[in-house]
Amino acid sequence: MPAWNPALESVQQDLERQLKENGGSTAARDAPDERDAWHDFVAAVDRAILERSQDLLDAILVYRKHPYRRETEPAPVAWRAGTTSLLDYGTRNLDGPPVLVIPSLINRFYILDLKSDRSLLRDLEARGYRPFVIDWGRPGDEEARFHLTDYIAGRLESCLDAVRAITGQPPLVLGYCMGGLLALALAARRQRDMRALGLLATPWDFAAGAPPVAAFLPLIRPLLLLASDQGRVIGTDLLQALFHMLDPMLVIKKFLRFRELEADGAAAEDFVALEDWLNDGVPLAGPVAAEALLGWYGENQPARLLWKVAGRTVDPGQITLPAKVIIPSRDRIVPPPSAEPLGGLLPHAETLHVPLGHVGMMASTNAKRAVWEPLGAWMEEYTV
Repeated sequence: MPAWNPALESVQQDLERQLKENGGSTAARDAPDERDAWHDFVAAVDRAILERSQDLLDAILVYRKHPYRRETEPAPVAWRAGTTSLLDYGTRNLDGPPVLVIPSLINRFYILDLKSDRSLLRDLEARGYRPFVIDWGRPGDEEARFHLTDYIAGRLESCLDAVRAITGQPPLVLGYCMGGLLALALAARRQRDMRALGLLATPWDFAAGAPPVAAFLPLIRPLLLLASDQGRVIGTDLLQALFHMLDPMLVIKKFLRFRELEADGAAAEDFVALEDWLNDGVPLAGPVAAEALLGWYGENQPARLLWKVAGRTVDPGQITLPAKVIIPSRDRIVPPPSAEPLGGLLPHAETLHVPLGHVGMMASTNAKRAVWEPLGAWMEEYTV
């Protein structure tokens, strides 16, 4: 049986060799002493599995009963179309330099405002900026048929126009994760209406870093094409399953660690806040899912300069805006080799590597010092 992760192939082969050398053969297990030892071994493994499973179930129950609920102050809606809203996080800085923040289409925007003390958006506000963020919402009947062009040349450009109309200034644009690709596509079309471009954990070369999802695309290709043709959404269960391929044991490991925390402690509350966000994902429009998974991951269209939005190629080499590329060195969702080419392709880019993970660059205790402060210092150069 092939290893699900090529990096574990040597480990698998070593285990197979040890089993053969230590009673793994039928002949060895037929001898009385060896047979008793083998049964004891199997029974011990069964007990360990049951105990670990019970520990996991207990931890999940503690999580579900935890009293924490997100209670951040909602930001006012500055513009809306369909299920897409533009939220104004800078109403106390009406004259501050505007910043348009673009999150992923898959996860909810509030990873950028997870808690009052873990909020990039509120940090920007405290620095005197007027941040706007897009809440893409859950696709409705109209959005279920959207392609990336509909989101970028339609909703995203309308958000840019709204920020310019409200503030009278071109905004600095920040994109996080998939939102960084959307920001790049926006800049390829409208860079004259932008002040600068910040790309946080943004993928570009989808062949780099050997993403496990690519190996499964042939299996789900018919589903993606059907959903695209019929204007259906791809549910969060499938999207979550694709992310779990990065580390199938992650859920077990993180909940077992959570079980060891003090239930009323700050670390447990942080875990619940982040887990609630992870479990609050939204479906993806079928055409968008097909373009992103098959076009980006399957064909590596961005790095090959084959990705087009409304007929125009998204080419970083043509984007002359000042740019900041921030790459988390521990990122497994967007491997650093996938993001690093942007630092060389954008003519006026600065690259910063930070010792954090993909989500940690937004939600960890070290995010402010490692990411937000250097990002804010760079932004000051283009907003004074």
